This record gives sequence, structure tokens and C-alpha cells, in this order.
Amino acid sequence: MRPPMKRLSLIASALVLAGCSTMNPRPVVDIAGPTYVAPQVVEAPVVSNGAIFQATQYRPLFEDHRARLVGDSITVQIVEKVSASQKSTSSIDKSGKLAAEVTALPGIASNSFGRASAAGSSSNTFEGKGSTENTNDFSGTITAVVTGVLPNGHLLIAGEKQIGVNHNVDVLRFSGQVDPRAIQPGNSVASAQIANVRIEHRGRGAQADAQGIGWLGRFFLNVLPI
Repeated sequence: MRPPMKRLSLIASALVLAGCSTMNPRPVVDIAGPTYVAPQVVEAPVVSNGAIFQATQYRPLFEDHRARLVGDSITVQIVEKVSASQKSTSSIDKSGKLAAEVTALPGIASNSFGRASAAGSSSNTFEGKGSTENTNDFSGTITAVVTGVLPNGHLLIAGEKQIGVNHNVDVLRFSGQVDPRAIQPGNSVASAQIANVRIEHRGRGAQADAQGIGWLGRFFLNVLPI
């Protein structure tokens, strides 16, 4: 093979592989995306006055441990169950009938043209039905870390868990905004009481690759019109 032809074949192969890699892009889940205006960080001066209350590291003396400061951990009980259904039915039925008959005209004998008549009818019928149903059920447990504290006291949390077995890796990521009053004894909170929740559960490895369609099958699915 001539060098120019060999170079062209390599370029064509690279373009084909690049096109195949973009035919099935993986959906992206935004984790810990800011949905608020972060205030400017002001470093509080360290005061060693011997007082019980310290603004930068205060924890109540008569309370079980709960997440309050940046770096504290909190257990999240993921209980997400969403179900939605919708049904619609419409029906239209319309019909009409018209009949006319001429028996006599002024100045013309009634038997001169026999019996003239005309008739017509119309009918229109429409019927449509539709239904939509969606169910999502997700449960699990993950321990997250406080990554920030808002001026109103709400906690920004984020956590990640990765489990690798043989050639497969299971990844679970979680982030959200927690009201400290929703934290239960035992330093746990249900995901249904967390705002701006972001959950991602994906797999990497041979098991995850088996869930997708091969590049040749995706090519024909994109090219064929049926």
C-alpha cells in the first residue's frame, strides 16, 4: 500500500471510531450543582476566651452528635419513590340528514314533472385514547460529608461510594441541601427531606458495557428510517 493511501486509511479509521464513540453519549447527572448564590467567605477570628459558646466550633453539650460544621458526616437514607399516571379519553360523534321534495309549483300542473325529490346525509365520528405511566423506586444508604454551611444554617452535603468487584465498579453519588431541623437522632436524614437532591447510580466495567448496544447496531439504528 502506498504511503498516501495508508495515511488516508488511518484517518478514515480514526473518523469512524470517533463517530461511533459519539453515537451513544452517556447522560450526565449534575452533582452538587450550586442552586444558590454563595456568600463571600469571611474568616472569623479565633478567640480563646474560655467561653462555652464559640461561633466557629459550637456544639451543644446536651445533645447527641449531629452534623453542623463543614467536614461533619451525616447518614442519608435514600428513599425515593415517585409514581405518576395520566389518562385521557375523547369522543366526538356528529351526524346530519337532509331531505327535500317538490310536489307543486305555481302555474305548473302537479303531474307535469312527476315527483322531484332530493336527499343527503353526513356523518362524522372521532375517538381517541391515551395513557402515560411512570414509576421510579430507589432505596439505599450513603454517608455524606458537609461541604458548606449557608447563612441560614442549612447544610450542603455530598457523598460518593464506589464498590469494585472483579472487573466491575458500582458508583453511587449523592448531593443536596439539608435543613438541620430535619436531622433525626442518630445523625440521619431521609432523602425526601433534602432539597435539590442529585443522585447518580452507575456501573463501570464489562457488566455495564453489556447493557448497551454495539456500535454497529447503533449505526444501523441511526441510519435506517424504520
